[in-house]
Amino acid sequence: MSRVFITGMGVISAIGSTVAENHRALIKGHCGITRSLNVPSRYAGVLPFGEILLPTEELKEKLRTEDPGITRTTLLALHAFNEAVTAAGLSPEQLISSDTALVGATTVGGMCLMDEFFKDANKSSGGSVFLSSYDCASVNIYLQARYKMQGIINTINTACSSSSNAILYGARLIKNGLAKRAIVGGADSLSKFTINGFNALHILSPEVCAPFDRDRQGLNLGEGAAFLVLEREEDLAGRKVYAELTGYCNTNDAFHPSSLSGDGPFLSMKGALASARLQESQIDFINAHGTGTENNDAVESSIMQRLFGTPPPFASTKSNVGHTLGAAGAVEAVYSILSLDHQEVYAGLNFHEPIPDTGLQPVQAYRKMSLQHVMSNSFGFGGNCTSLIFSKA
Repeated sequence: MSRVFITGMGVISAIGSTVAENHRALIKGHCGITRSLNVPSRYAGVLPFGEILLPTEELKEKLRTEDPGITRTTLLALHAFNEAVTAAGLSPEQLISSDTALVGATTVGGMCLMDEFFKDANKSSGGSVFLSSYDCASVNIYLQARYKMQGIINTINTACSSSSNAILYGARLIKNGLAKRAIVGGADSLSKFTINGFNALHILSPEVCAPFDRDRQGLNLGEGAAFLVLEREEDLAGRKVYAELTGYCNTNDAFHPSSLSGDGPFLSMKGALASARLQESQIDFINAHGTGTENNDAVESSIMQRLFGTPPPFASTKSNVGHTLGAAGAVEAVYSILSLDHQEVYAGLNFHEPIPDTGLQPVQAYRKMSLQHVMSNSFGFGGNCTSLIFSKA
């Protein structure tokens, strides 16, 4: 089976509109979570969110699309997709080739325009311009149509592990000879639907989130998109290579609709190590799922101790950009690869006191560090858990 390498990346988040902007912000320890929110919601200006400050209309203009029914989720995906494809140097011919796969992920998709769709549905006139966007697969359908892609196209929705599973699935397509390259990632935008849903779970923090802190109060929702270009080792001649995807594993603990037991995360991390043929001692850094919620951080902390004994350095970049849901795995994959490519780790923000039961402390300041293997965790509602391992190229 072919080895799989990353040859292109694109990302947009609350701390930057490009990979380079995100990288500079991570080095500086910048937090993009604020109380400013353009989404029409009763919680605007009340709760903090990781909002991208580019207005939707400005994104439309920048991306040269006039489709009246296009959603903000699709626009964010298109932005990151374009950067990744350009960075990888893929030609139009390669994009339309049957051996180029597209695997995208989202949790909300076109439901970010639920109110607009509902209003149209109650009119006596014809169909809604938002109908085609309402399907969860609408983001990838749009990308496929825009670039006339003819390879395998798929959409994954496994809650917060969605885009990590898109990366895993794209790698398996390549390894099984079903694609030469795969463009993989995810996107989600802020919306009333998401905000109201998470608020009903009582897990939104009234302050900027503090992953792994004793006094953490919950998560901050964010929005963003990220895509990676995965390619076979045989096709790398003369290409810039950011990292190798060496390990991955998905498990489902089937424990609870919205919280984790210890078994799923443990097995996903252990399975990723087995997939990469690595020992626990060879992981140099963990980009933790680290949502800042009571349950997640307690479980993830205890599992890191269960698996590693003394865990390697770790931190959560959700303290920079918020929880971007279906985009989180891909956004954090980009950050993990930046760590490898530049041999550095980024601070986990807002940490003060460790969780008493574990005493673990995330990395609290940017520093240079020798890295060979980085693990990135994504744990979703329903107990769908995925761990990825990226290695220095």
